[in-house]
Amino acid sequence: MTDLRLLITLGAVLLAWTPLRAAESPRPSIIFILADDLGRGDLGCYGQKKIQTPCLDRMAVDGMRFTQFYAGSTVCAPSRCVLMTGRHTGHCWVRGNAGKNNARGQILRPQDVTVAKVLHDAGYATGLVGKWGLGEPDTSGIPTKQGFDYFFGYLNQLHAHNYYPAFLWRGEQRVTLKNEVPPGNVGDGEFGQGWATKRIEYSHDLFAAEALKWVEQNHSKPFFLYLAITTPHANNEGMRGTGNGQEVPDLGIYKDKDWTEPNKGYAAMVTRMDRDIGRLLSLLKRLGLDERTLVMFSSDNGPQKEGGADFEFFDSNGPLRGIKRDLYDGGIRTPFIARWPGRIKAGTVSDHVGYFGDFMATAAELADVEPPPNLDSISFAPTLLGQPERQKRHDYLYWEFHERGFSQAVRLGDWKAVRLGTKKPVELYDLKSDLGEEHDVAAQHLDVVAKVELLLKTAHTDSECFPIREGGPKKAGAKKK
Repeated sequence: MTDLRLLITLGAVLLAWTPLRAAESPRPSIIFILADDLGRGDLGCYGQKKIQTPCLDRMAVDGMRFTQFYAGSTVCAPSRCVLMTGRHTGHCWVRGNAGKNNARGQILRPQDVTVAKVLHDAGYATGLVGKWGLGEPDTSGIPTKQGFDYFFGYLNQLHAHNYYPAFLWRGEQRVTLKNEVPPGNVGDGEFGQGWATKRIEYSHDLFAAEALKWVEQNHSKPFFLYLAITTPHANNEGMRGTGNGQEVPDLGIYKDKDWTEPNKGYAAMVTRMDRDIGRLLSLLKRLGLDERTLVMFSSDNGPQKEGGADFEFFDSNGPLRGIKRDLYDGGIRTPFIARWPGRIKAGTVSDHVGYFGDFMATAAELADVEPPPNLDSISFAPTLLGQPERQKRHDYLYWEFHERGFSQAVRLGDWKAVRLGTKKPVELYDLKSDLGEEHDVAAQHLDVVAKVELLLKTAHTDSECFPIREGGPKKAGAKKK
């Protein structure tokens, strides 16, 4: 009888313990919000003084703000490829914004495995709302062939420059909008890149509404939402000589500012984006999903100087050197905020060095599945969960850029190296004492330069679509004034 009572007692304990353990560590839903061309310094929580971003500032207070997190590249398409595939630009397929002669290089292949595919196979509902840029219609690269159950938005990144497009895509179907854009308008006639002559449906507002709707429809099981909003990217092709590519329905609280019209528009776009992220966070709370959802926010690269807005007026790159299309930190070090109430300690500031490629391993760990092999991805889940003793670190981070020639960059501990062309010398900066990358100390640290030169060779694999071209940028990223 004693043994029987013991077994009954143990059984009762196990029954009570099992659901408790499951409740403590369920697989979270994951939302990754990606802004377009937003500078690290454009948010109040990173030092912005002119643009109001109360919702993202609150998100940082409620969660974790990273100070040394990097995008996958310094322009759109390769940065998004790194985010989706967990491979850096020396290994991934899409390594640049493809031109007309390189369209194949901007389409994910059937053998490419995205984080959406990994999470879909793990039982997650997967949705993409916004800008894709990694596959054209009727190709292997479209979202619904890359792991997403649902897609609403732009396939082509040039098309995404127009905030009042004539059409968007839902799944694999083209959806006509109420806007009218002459097919011969400035830019590619297929998309109508200029200003719409009839402007009714603003794409960002459609995306905000679609994201809320999708979460409500899929909240009963773990889900992954990739919300790739297009603000505050400029409509470069639609400027029509006006000098203002900041396409926004209204200037809001900035209407009466003594600023240029493009600067008012840029600020209005950022604040509108912030407002809608706040709406999404409020929805999670209302649905009881707050403590079951990890929300991450970042930008695909550094700030732009396009569309007429002045990044220096807003100090969009903060103390960093360079902007979009530079491999100095101003072009690739981005805002990164993570929020998960009850799991991420509120008000945390992390100096963990990570980058977009780490999202794959992180998502896989949280979903309790194995990521694909041979990645350039290390999970930062231990950092999120306050377990620094478990956190692995990269030996180095690597970037390459194929516009304006060929340039490369390496982050090696506190060292940052940049080479602006195949025949140019390696520049070396000590980020610990020189955050703005102003003082090249390569001549004083030849041993570090030798390590960097080896990494520049070994981290790169040849690409048939992005061959190495001699030369580099004609002008290096401007130093901070």
